[in-house]
This record gives sequence, structure tokens and C-alpha cells, in this order.
Amino acid sequence: MSSDNRSTISAYLICHNEERQIRRCLESVAWCDEIIVVDSGSTDRTVEIAREFTDQVIHHDWPGYVEQKAYALSLCAKEWALSIDSDEEVSPEMRKEILHILEEDKAGRVTVNGFLFNRVVYFLNRWWRRGGWYPEFRLRLGRRAEKWWGGENPHDKAFVKGKTKRCKGVLYHYSFSDLTDYVRRGNALSSISANTLVRKNARFSLFKLIGSPIARFVKFYLVKRGFLEGVAGFVIAASEAHSVLLKYAKLWEAQTINKTDDDQGSVA
Repeated sequence: MSSDNRSTISAYLICHNEERQIRRCLESVAWCDEIIVVDSGSTDRTVEIAREFTDQVIHHDWPGYVEQKAYALSLCAKEWALSIDSDEEVSPEMRKEILHILEEDKAGRVTVNGFLFNRVVYFLNRWWRRGGWYPEFRLRLGRRAEKWWGGENPHDKAFVKGKTKRCKGVLYHYSFSDLTDYVRRGNALSSISANTLVRKNARFSLFKLIGSPIARFVKFYLVKRGFLEGVAGFVIAASEAHSVLLKYAKLWEAQTINKTDDDQGSVA
């Protein structure tokens, strides 16, 4: 569709060694007027594949999730900016909805600055519409001049000035290849989360070490009805609880076992 009939849009993403997933992601945003890919030093075919879709593939050393996405956004030049992760895919319904928004904006009928889309996870041969990860609305589309990134690593979050609106189209999320990948990522993210707590001078709490994992399990398995997914639902709920346990255990380790002379901890 010609951008003469609608407002223009940039799609942007960050990546590192995502050759397995990035083609699907980029194919789903190939209709955008501009695609920005910020790579932090991939050693596989990620950059090669990305260059099939755009000549704007930029290397930028990894500063953190929030900072890297903010940098990618700063490179966008179109009126609207669509953020997507390399393990995600814009569904046909989401694409149709975005194009309609852009047409309406061109006609002066869009009065909000951001749109949230529901993300649904595909893992263990199923779409997780129960069990903890759904519904999960994320602000992905925003007027470029009014959008920015915040949150705390690794939990980055997009913001816009002014009003937002929820959309019906879903964003597909292919989070993990298998349980080994899931556990590996959970371990890595728990380290980042623990380091963030250390930098904030958060103090270790035995109550959080015990209570937070239990709360996570209850949310995933009971409140979000993970039990209806059988063994898979229990495995995910228990694994999520374990990841939370690791975060606070690593905080304890940093503040006691690995405490340095200047009273600052660090998590490996």
C-alpha cells in the first residue's frame, strides 16, 4: 500500500545472534516504509539476513535493553514507530489494524499517540492464552516524536505522551526454542534483574526470597489457569517460580558471599 494514502511508519528492532528467528520477524514488517535493525555484534548470519530487508543495519555495542531500544528508536525517521523483537511476528490482523490506523491518521481522525497490542506466546507446541503470559498488552505503535523507552533492565517498557488505546490484533511471540533455552534465558535474566536491584541498593529480604516465588507459581498455575495446560502448565509455573527464586538468591549472594570492599555486589 502506498504511503500516499496513509501516514508513514518505521519498524525497529534490536538483535544479537538471532538467525533462527529474524527472517520471520522482518518478513512480517516488510510493508513498513523503513526498517531499522540495531545489532550488538552477532557472530551468526543475523546481519546477513537483516540486510536482505533493509540497508539500515547498524552495529551498536550492548548498553542494556532500555538503552539499546532507545537508541534504535532515535534512528527512526517516519511519523509513526513500531517496535518489535526479533523473536516476534506481526500477525495479519495486527498489520491490517495498523494500516487502518495510519490511514485514519492521514485523514486527521486519530486522537491518541500510542497503541497497545496483546502478545501471545507460542511454546511447547501451543499458544499460551492461559497459564501466566496472557493477556499481555504492550505499547508497540506510537507517534515517533512522542515515544520513548524506560523501565528497568531487563524489563524495558515503551511510553508515549498523551492517550493510548488497546487494539484487537495480536503480536505472535516465539519466546523459546525448547525448555533448555527457556531455562538458560531465565537464568540470564535473573542475573540482570539481581544486578539492577544491587545498583538500586535494594536489601535482601528472606520474605521475598520465599514469598515471591510462591506468588509467581500461584499466579501462573492457579490465577491464570495454568493447570488447564496439564504437565506443561505445571512445568512453566514451577520454572517461573524458580527464576524469581534465582533473582533474590543472586541478590543475597551479591550482598553477602561476593560483597566487595566498597560494599557493592555484582552478579555473574
